[in-house]
Amino acid sequence: MRVARLSLHDFRSYPEVEIVLEPGPSAFVGANGQGKTNLVEAIDYLSRLDSHRVSSDTPLVRAGAERAVVRAEVVRGDRTALLELEITPGRANRARVNRAALPRARDLVGVLRTVTFSPEDLALVKGDPSDRRRFLDGLLVLRTPRLAGVKADYERVLRQRNTLLKSARSGRYTNRQVDLSTLDIWDDKLATLGGEIVAARIALLHDLAPFLVESYRTVATRAAPDRRDVTATYRGSVVSDDESPAGVREALLAGIEERRRDELDRAVTLVGPHRDEVELVIGDLPAKGYASHGESWSLALALRLASFTLLRDDDGDDPVLILDDVFAELDEGRREQLAELVGDAEQVLVTAAVADDVPAALAGHRFDVHAGKVTEA
Repeated sequence: MRVARLSLHDFRSYPEVEIVLEPGPSAFVGANGQGKTNLVEAIDYLSRLDSHRVSSDTPLVRAGAERAVVRAEVVRGDRTALLELEITPGRANRARVNRAALPRARDLVGVLRTVTFSPEDLALVKGDPSDRRRFLDGLLVLRTPRLAGVKADYERVLRQRNTLLKSARSGRYTNRQVDLSTLDIWDDKLATLGGEIVAARIALLHDLAPFLVESYRTVATRAAPDRRDVTATYRGSVVSDDESPAGVREALLAGIEERRRDELDRAVTLVGPHRDEVELVIGDLPAKGYASHGESWSLALALRLASFTLLRDDDGDDPVLILDDVFAELDEGRREQLAELVGDAEQVLVTAAVADDVPAALAGHRFDVHAGKVTEA
């Protein structure tokens, strides 16, 4: 799988730009603030409808414009598809494949698959549990696109349930009676959707584990010859011996019932996949708080490389690999090692502020990016 052509209209800093891309590595080189990351962000956004840089759509639209449009020709085997996404802040985005409108923008998820490694990925190790949940869910919907809908439905139910809990707490202080009869309905919906998400996350982590171990061993070898193995364990807000969706659903219902009083007191849902954690351990110690800076970088990179290998292993097609401004953070040994690891990928897109930071094996086709202009070097 690869992107053959990228076209942007009012996306980030670009009023208009069109680029033809080749198989293999391509490097976008330019000083900070010139727009090189915006190019690969657009490709990544087409894949997941999510940005690795921001949490809302508003910054994706050029200042002063009403909407942005991203188009890409995607080649998979002997087939080519034209993907189009119209991004309008405050309104539902619209998507097309080969000029045919999709019922929902999220139906575009997974048509193009990407794996992106960027400086922000250090948060996968050092950040909050939400960073690791977001990583897991992003990979989850690329493997099983329909789960994007399940996740969206879960978040809607969670908002509704929290609103009801807040109303109940407010009623205590105003002597206003709040009807809680619908809470059981929201409990059931939350547990049903949450059970599917948690079961899928656990299964994904199980599939990812051997690739993560191997990736970390490979990445960390030069930096630490006496390297230790890494493990990733799912820590849920409830524990279920039965890890099927139905089994997790029953455990969630029991957990909700047990914490009902706490939830009414705090006016927030305390049980569900939105409270869960992925614990990363290097050797015998949690990576968060104990891993060195180098170990944290190695682990973050290993998570992305393992994701790439898992997606490739699913159907034999390589996802598009994006390395966004990472080489400045790596020493020469890790740069060369990373280049060796990904050199056989069908398409690798690299951004860098300095051309010399890009290993020769990934220099490939080079584009210079300056003041919003993209020219082939």
